[in-house]
Amino acid sequence: MDTYKSSGPGGQHINKRESAVRIKHVPTGVIAQAAEDRSQHKNRVSALSRLRTLLALNVRSSVKLDAYSPPPQLLQILPPKSTIRSSEVGPQIGPNNPKFALGMQALLDLIFAVEGSVSEAAKLLGLSTGALSRLIRSDDSLRIAVNELRTSKVKKGSIEYYVRSEK
Repeated sequence: MDTYKSSGPGGQHINKRESAVRIKHVPTGVIAQAAEDRSQHKNRVSALSRLRTLLALNVRSSVKLDAYSPPPQLLQILPPKSTIRSSEVGPQIGPNNPKFALGMQALLDLIFAVEGSVSEAAKLLGLSTGALSRLIRSDDSLRIAVNELRTSKVKKGSIEYYVRSEK
């Protein structure tokens, strides 16, 4: 993480301190920055949130489809209509929740594993295709990422994503 003075209009309230924040995820090289606030602490929170979203969109984990069981973070973002979502998961979380990025990443991993087929992913999640489509449309960055996966036909290796192996 580093801080810097952001450029912008001058005047009476010019920011003379290093309040802009840039955070780099070293293993992947993904960089997020924030400079819209005069507080370094608020910018750090914004940059970290952006970094989580960028990692969710760009880092893929391998998924074994033969005995697929969705991770808890994916279950949290599924609508209550899902047949595999139990009551122990708690209330559904939406795009404004900071934990949504983890569920979004797990959903993108699944869609990547089924080669972009939203209907196949919906079957594995116990949802209708329409319900899964509504979930995907609830967040613009998720919708764009899924459409990119689908239009490229997700032939293994054709998309340049950082693929993380399971530990």
